[in-house]
Amino acid sequence: MHSICFQATGVPGSNYIFDSCSPALAISKPINLRFCGLRKEAFGFSGLTHSSSGRVHFSSRGHSKKVSASAESNGSPPKSFDYDLIIIGAGVGGHGAALHAVEKGLKTAIIEGDVVGGTCVNRGCVPSKALLAVSGKMRELQSEHHMKALGLQVSAAGYDRQGVADHANNLASKIQSNLTNSMKALGVDILTGVGTIVGPQKVKYGKVGFPDNIVTAKNIIIATGSVPFVPKGIEVDGKTVITSDHALKLESVPDWIAIVGSGYIGLEFSDVYTALGSEVTFIEALDQLMPGFDPEIGKLAQRVLINPRKIDYHTGVFATKITPAKDGKPVIIELIDAKTKEPKDTLEVDAALIATGRAPFTNGLGLENVNVVTQRGFVPVDERLRVIDTNGNLVPHLYCIGDANGKMMLAHAASAQGISVVEQVTGQGHVLNHLSIPAACFTHPEISMVGLTEPQAREKAQKEGFEVGVAKTSFKANTKALAENEGEGLAKLIYRPDNGEILGVHIFGLHAADLIHEASNAIALGTRIQDIKFAVHAHPTLSEVLDELFKSAKVKAAASSHGPGLSRNIMEEFTYKSKMIVVPEAFYNIVSSFVKLFSKAMQI
Repeated sequence: MHSICFQATGVPGSNYIFDSCSPALAISKPINLRFCGLRKEAFGFSGLTHSSSGRVHFSSRGHSKKVSASAESNGSPPKSFDYDLIIIGAGVGGHGAALHAVEKGLKTAIIEGDVVGGTCVNRGCVPSKALLAVSGKMRELQSEHHMKALGLQVSAAGYDRQGVADHANNLASKIQSNLTNSMKALGVDILTGVGTIVGPQKVKYGKVGFPDNIVTAKNIIIATGSVPFVPKGIEVDGKTVITSDHALKLESVPDWIAIVGSGYIGLEFSDVYTALGSEVTFIEALDQLMPGFDPEIGKLAQRVLINPRKIDYHTGVFATKITPAKDGKPVIIELIDAKTKEPKDTLEVDAALIATGRAPFTNGLGLENVNVVTQRGFVPVDERLRVIDTNGNLVPHLYCIGDANGKMMLAHAASAQGISVVEQVTGQGHVLNHLSIPAACFTHPEISMVGLTEPQAREKAQKEGFEVGVAKTSFKANTKALAENEGEGLAKLIYRPDNGEILGVHIFGLHAADLIHEASNAIALGTRIQDIKFAVHAHPTLSEVLDELFKSAKVKAAASSHGPGLSRNIMEEFTYKSKMIVVPEAFYNIVSSFVKLFSKAMQI
């Protein structure tokens, strides 16, 4: 007899529930996985089978992957543990995992060798948003046309550089304190020092000059994040040749700054520097600016964010050598053609910001002690974020989340991965759908996206044999945007006309970073366009941009006869009642199977 609690996913078309989640995979019954809106085929395998050796085989198209549950010979795992979970790295990912672990009743410790909050809070998304808040206000106050359209008269706008820098620093300090206090209040042990894996389920930590401490845990999560990537030939002095770490301190506002790289980091800093009076030159290795964005959105963003501002650019070139300013000489940048490698140009500027992306911070983790070798610095993991050793086998009880695994280098993705791992180690099978995780660039206006770009969707469609539909709506038709005099913007939906599946959504416009979550949640829950178009949005709000976008899609499939809510209600009712009673497991399995099948039928 068991006290049963059935957990419903509410995911249309998905009935994959993980029954037993032993990290060591010592499993004696079939495995079913919950895929959070993605069918199992989307992960490249069709199921799991067992061999007599106790290993698990992932069946896939044309090949199989062998996973071992046995520990390597690098020491024996302890018989008792100091903690249920140890997390190496107290950034946003580690913090999210720690809080969820405590909520699940796990005794948890987090090891941090630097400062709580990691890159995002101290040297990334938090202080940069403070600078961008200033640049947004400055840009608005400096636009005479914008002010006049609203009937406002403003004298010349100015700023205090140190005051702006203090605003960014104070915000980072406040958030860092909040994160620390939240973990302490919940009973998370914060262990200060550099964490190193010394064997199965064993970690040492300590400071230079002090004895090391060794702690053990049933499960370990690596969450060490990343650092700015600086290509060879570039000399960073922290003053005139800088990374984003230095730029966030805003120790100076140069008259002319070159930004190497036109991705998220480069675009956001171009917004800050131009608002504060700098001239900017982009240096981009690819043939177009903003190469990671949907091409149509990127083209519109360039027309609004680049062309009207004091920004010029060089595309299709590498900066092979950058020399800092010294002895009265400017920063010298040597450019070569990205394809022919022939010398192209030499620039002389006041400063250079290296925004060429980030590299995983995984050196010194002791991965060799568990037979793991990084790939370009990234820790290899499977779809459930379990670490893979050099033989292709799983390292028992060891996981890696966030920038260190390279799956999606975003702070909120790291947090989501951490929560997913905690779900697994507490017996709730969970695989995170990375296609449902949104991203945003906080320029003015903002850019946001989730899922596939149009070229990616068409490539997928060609391989799998389905059509792609595209729908668009303009901010110029939105009452709230026009009231704000911010009608410049576009929302784009990429979808399957045959079944209404949302493949991707891209937004450029006012508060795009906030608007994207309706689409990302729809993808995560597997909600189809034919159902979501009946959702009601308050008027007048910017959310109506998404409302009109979904309504404009031409879907051949009919809406669910009772809407997507009925099957979820049945699942929720069953979940609620199952918590209140004690039933035989066999009876529970029969009823839960019936509910899942009925729910799936209601989605068809």
